[in-house]
Amino acid sequence: MSKDTSPIILAFSGGLDTSFCVPWLKENYGRDVITACVDTGGIDDAAADALEKRALALGAIEHVLIDARQDFFDTVIRYLIAGNVLRGQAYPLCVGAERGLQAERLAQIATERGATTVAHGCTAAGNDQVRFEVALRTLNPGLEVLAPVRDNSWVREEQLAYLEKHKLPLPAQGSAYSINRGLWGITIGGQETLTSENALPESAWVLSPGAFSNPQAPSWHTLDFASGLPVALDGEPLPAVNLIEKLENLAGAFGIGRGIHLGDTVLGTKGRVAFEAPAAITLITAHRELEKLVLSAQQMRVKDSIAATYGDLVHEGKQLDLACDDIEALLLSSQRRVTGSVKFSLRPGQLFIEGVTSDHSLLAATKGVYGEAAGEWTANDALGYARILSLTGSLQTRAGRE
Repeated sequence: MSKDTSPIILAFSGGLDTSFCVPWLKENYGRDVITACVDTGGIDDAAADALEKRALALGAIEHVLIDARQDFFDTVIRYLIAGNVLRGQAYPLCVGAERGLQAERLAQIATERGATTVAHGCTAAGNDQVRFEVALRTLNPGLEVLAPVRDNSWVREEQLAYLEKHKLPLPAQGSAYSINRGLWGITIGGQETLTSENALPESAWVLSPGAFSNPQAPSWHTLDFASGLPVALDGEPLPAVNLIEKLENLAGAFGIGRGIHLGDTVLGTKGRVAFEAPAAITLITAHRELEKLVLSAQQMRVKDSIAATYGDLVHEGKQLDLACDDIEALLLSSQRRVTGSVKFSLRPGQLFIEGVTSDHSLLAATKGVYGEAAGEWTANDALGYARILSLTGSLQTRAGRE
């Protein structure tokens, strides 16, 4: 059998783990390495240029950068908004939600370059290793997947020593916190998140370090939605990606979207991570309020029941599962009348929904006034309805007498 000489496609973030993987894979497999960064938000031009220079300096023969922000919105975020998905009623899946899309792009690059192998720098301790491999094996069961850091239990000191020995550039050192940034928010891990007792210090927050020590004056804004999609901020029509980026800066300055999520990992253990998701929290809060105006109670209940399942599937890297297609079809159908405008105010640490309007308002559709006057019914109708509604309870009480 001839030796495989195709390049290895490495998911590359520029951090220690993936920096170590470039020369280690070359040395141990005797094959070229192509680094790939799938940008799902948070990478500006300077960062992109630095990533390419680092990858080539570490020995990659090519570095590929793919702008997948719009794809991320179209294939994932729009459904997270439609489902108002918050894991543990708090966490908007800031970073993990993009892993399936990133894996899909890695598989595409492998096909284009004639590669049989992809690699990632995940450790054995986190969720991302599972997400990447579930998605990659779903896309291409024949693709070989390597995880050198996980499979060899390399620790930080060993990786640094290896890079120093080979006189290769080291990643930036000194930060006590691990930060992952994407279009849908930021996750922050540090000493405080390893246990359940303490919060992060103010200095550790990325988007809002001065939100409370140097507070902004209150401000008032509007968000417009069309069929469930955010289309305008403060009356200015914007593409979804630009709207999210602008809203992140706006709401982030007030400390909106801060949180620390304590929940279940993909592996079944408990985990804790801090996050900042000002755009996600603002959009989901506003979107849900608009839905309350235009959707029936039954529609909301059905959506809530499947949105939790959808969030679980995305969290586990299973958004390529056909069950997600089925859920997405229902979510899309539910958004047909979710069109309107939401007014909200921002104060330090507070997002307040001021009001909501829509041409599909169920509140405006009734002739009655809640608590004031009947509309489509009479007083006798109301009395009869109350009697019928109480019938089950009355029979249970009667049947329970000794």
